[in-house]
Amino acid sequence: MLALAGAGCNRGPAKPAEVPADTWATVDGRPITKDDVEKAFRRTQDGAPSMSPEEAMTVKLGILDELIVQDILLAKANALKIEAPVAELDTAFNQRKQNLTDEQFQQELKKRDLTPESMREALRRELVAQKLLQQEVTSKVNVTDQQVTDFFNANRAQFSVAEESYRLAQIVVTPAPGSQQVNRTGNDAGTPQEAAFKVRMIMERLKTGTNFRELAMDYSEDPETAPRGGDLGLVPLSALQKAPAPFREAVLDQKPGTAKVASFDGAHRIVAVLAHEQAGQRDLSTPGLKDNILQTLKNRQEQLRRTAYLSAARYDADVVNHLARRLVASGGKL
Repeated sequence: MLALAGAGCNRGPAKPAEVPADTWATVDGRPITKDDVEKAFRRTQDGAPSMSPEEAMTVKLGILDELIVQDILLAKANALKIEAPVAELDTAFNQRKQNLTDEQFQQELKKRDLTPESMREALRRELVAQKLLQQEVTSKVNVTDQQVTDFFNANRAQFSVAEESYRLAQIVVTPAPGSQQVNRTGNDAGTPQEAAFKVRMIMERLKTGTNFRELAMDYSEDPETAPRGGDLGLVPLSALQKAPAPFREAVLDQKPGTAKVASFDGAHRIVAVLAHEQAGQRDLSTPGLKDNILQTLKNRQEQLRRTAYLSAARYDADVVNHLARRLVASGGKL
């Protein structure tokens, strides 16, 4: 018996099961395939200049990382029985079609080698993940009236507006790689093609309801504004009138809550108009001011809770990025 036991010990650990080549990642044993990533990649293509294989793979690595996080969230949503109602899915699907006729929409899908079913499934997954974060993070944020009052008293000077101003936020995307990581994901476009793709991806995410602040912290390449969700603060009208025409046009006459792309000086800026303020001294009785402070404090709380929730979820999951490992092992050869 001892001899047999010894022989068994000498065999060494069993070899791990071989992972299929089209499995690009696993999350708690669930596969994320090459096809999953390729479909997500094609959804944001619109006939822009083609990327090099290396540029395309860099983008796909970023998409794969997003799908890993989404898979983790979907598993949590499934355990909590969170679903996206058909009516909400229909609404999101119709919004994605925008002003295209059915024939034009079908042509766009054909150009991207996609089907309506794959589009609906992608939207369903996005909606479910958003619902989970709404339930587990956003709904648990609480800001009291006393906190609003304390914030106003501590920052009274900033509520005196000398002239008509716009409260703005931006997401900056440049066509050249930066020297350091400036956003939470480390995402950095390195070529004009990658930059154009990234802008389209962000605009698509905005159309489906993704929070602008979150996208700015994840993807903006501006080291000054990315950490604070792209916030530019109050920009006076006189300063706007001196700004480059594309930036000015993305702000003036736009309603609060809108976002437009302004491209100039070799970079793309997705500019969001958060509020339009008239000149004068504000107090807590000023229409909208209390709500704005409340939202600011809620955003801060939500950001902290969301970051902690996603970090804990990621570290609790058994994630293996097989694609990244293969690229490292091959010295970056595709």
